[in-house]
Amino acid sequence: VELAPFTRKQSIRLGDLRVKRFRQGMLRLLGTGAFGSVPLWRSYLDVAYPGVKPADWAERLGRIDSLLGEPGRMKALQGMGRSTPTDAGAQLGNVRCPVLVVMGTLDPDWADPHAEGSAIVDALPSGLGRLEMIEGAGHYPHDQFPDQVVSLMLAFLRSDAARA
Repeated sequence: VELAPFTRKQSIRLGDLRVKRFRQGMLRLLGTGAFGSVPLWRSYLDVAYPGVKPADWAERLGRIDSLLGEPGRMKALQGMGRSTPTDAGAQLGNVRCPVLVVMGTLDPDWADPHAEGSAIVDALPSGLGRLEMIEGAGHYPHDQFPDQVVSLMLAFLRSDAARA
């Protein structure tokens, strides 16, 4: 099960920048990576969690501020942003088990989250992949809509367990 995955090598096309949520998310991520800015990371999270925030949002942000203030934490976050999933994407054709990809329709990490999820499924051997979109979710669908994601995962596991 992949949740809002970075599985394939990413490339940004000029037309992608016309999508406001993508442009907002990418600018904040790039700023976080370039400047090691906690406020920019918090601003990204605001875009990555569209709509209603979790009930403990203020406490989470406080914990994020505290953790990213510890030595080495921001450098680790910046390093994560510089990593590329090229090796994972290159292996999609070698996958031999069923795959469920779950994406939020408002994920700011892609101009078209559905197209990204579909590209992952299409790169898998025929019949192994399935894409599910969570309406209104951003980059963290499992946190914003946990009941929906768990329901999808359990149905997926039950159906694929029957094939095993």
